[in-house]
Amino acid sequence: MRRIDNTVPSAPIAYSQPDESLPEERQLLPSFGNVKLVWFVYGVFGLLLLITFGFVTFQPIKVLPRVRLAPGYILTDQDGNTVNNEQFRGKLTLYNFTYTRCQPPDCRQLDATMKEIQDRIQEAETYGLPVEFVTISFDPAYDTPAVLKAHAEDIGADTSTWHFLTSDDPKQVKRVVGTGFQVYFKERGDGDFEFIPTMILVDGWGIVRGIYNGRVYLPETERILSHFNVVAGEAAFSKGANRVGYEAAHLFLCYAD
Repeated sequence: MRRIDNTVPSAPIAYSQPDESLPEERQLLPSFGNVKLVWFVYGVFGLLLLITFGFVTFQPIKVLPRVRLAPGYILTDQDGNTVNNEQFRGKLTLYNFTYTRCQPPDCRQLDATMKEIQDRIQEAETYGLPVEFVTISFDPAYDTPAVLKAHAEDIGADTSTWHFLTSDDPKQVKRVVGTGFQVYFKERGDGDFEFIPTMILVDGWGIVRGIYNGRVYLPETERILSHFNVVAGEAAFSKGANRVGYEAAHLFLCYAD
């Protein structure tokens, strides 16, 4: 009896061949679009590194650091008028801290430096920003408004822009000078104080931008005058697209000497 073979012949296996019409990279990589994206990211990252290196190396813009916010206060000036920190908004203000019974050389040198800066402030380019000077006494028990007024006259201060401030509350003075401005002073008795002679530059937003101090105070007139120029320049030009450059200067610590 004849046997019938019902087995269906197997079809030959077809092997796919690479499409020689496609570019080689399309055959090797899954998506050419992803390759473009990767190279774009690498390019942007490399450009940022190059810009960063150039900015840090050449420092095309220099700034003064934003140290901290200056304290608020309400004090009394040499004429008995109430003065508060908000009156100095939008102005560049140079502070110092002293007491009238202080003996030379520290305090007299501090007063002399302040006066020299006031006399020479026209040498600094402040781009129209007003400049004020403030001396705060940390000896309120003795430094009444009348005493401060006599002291201002003695050193030849122009009190139209130089304000001598005091308070009838020693605790308030301690909060403003010691805690707020972080200036060290300590009463030693008999009207004498231990302190670190200090001058502080505050910008129009009430931010401390420069601190000049030392146990043996050295005149810093030229440096402080140049710093007026730096802070005023930032206020005048850090607008619009220029703001990015100034913020980069702060980010990369491109600080003026």
